[in-house]
Amino acid sequence: MNLGVRRARDKPPFAVDFVLVSFIIPVMDMTLVPQMQPGQLLARGVSRHLASLGLVTVEEFVPTRGLRVDVLALGPKGELWVVECKSSRADFMSDGKWQGYLEWCDRFFWAVDTDFPTDLLPEGTGLIIADAYDGEIIRMGPEDKLAPARRKVMIQKFATHAARRLHAFRDPEAGLSGV
Repeated sequence: MNLGVRRARDKPPFAVDFVLVSFIIPVMDMTLVPQMQPGQLLARGVSRHLASLGLVTVEEFVPTRGLRVDVLALGPKGELWVVECKSSRADFMSDGKWQGYLEWCDRFFWAVDTDFPTDLLPEGTGLIIADAYDGEIIRMGPEDKLAPARRKVMIQKFATHAARRLHAFRDPEAGLSGV
C-alpha cells in the first residue's frame, strides 16, 4: 500500500521528507449515545466544547500508573488540561485520586451536569457544565504550568494514545495493547 511517503534522493533511506496519509473517519452513530454511561456522555460534551475552543482531546488517558483521567485536552500552544467528569454526588465522593492529577496538567476542571450540587466541588478548580452534546466553562481552572520536561513527555504520551486509538478504530483486529 502506498501511503504517499517520499524520500529525498540525497538522504539515507530512513529520512522522510513528508508523509501524506488520507483517510476518512465515519461520523459517530447517534444510536450509540443512549448506550454510553453518564460520565462518558459528559466527556463527549466536554470534548465537543473544548474542540470548539481549539483544543483536541483524548478520553481515559493514563498519565502514570494508578491514575486515569476522564479527558485530557491539548491546546494549540501545548497547554494540557485535565477534566474529571462526575455524573453524581456518589461518583464525586468516591474519587480520592483527583489531587494526583494536578501534577500532570496546566489546568484542572470538573465537568458535571446541571443537576450536580456544584457547592461540593473544591475551590481553586475549574468548572464545566456539560451534557452529551456540548458544555460551557463556568469557572476557569487556575494555571499551574508544567515543567518543560514533563510537558514533552505528556505530549508524546498524548500523541501515542491518540494514534493507538485511531489505529484500533481503523483496524480492530490488530490487537493493539494499551488502547
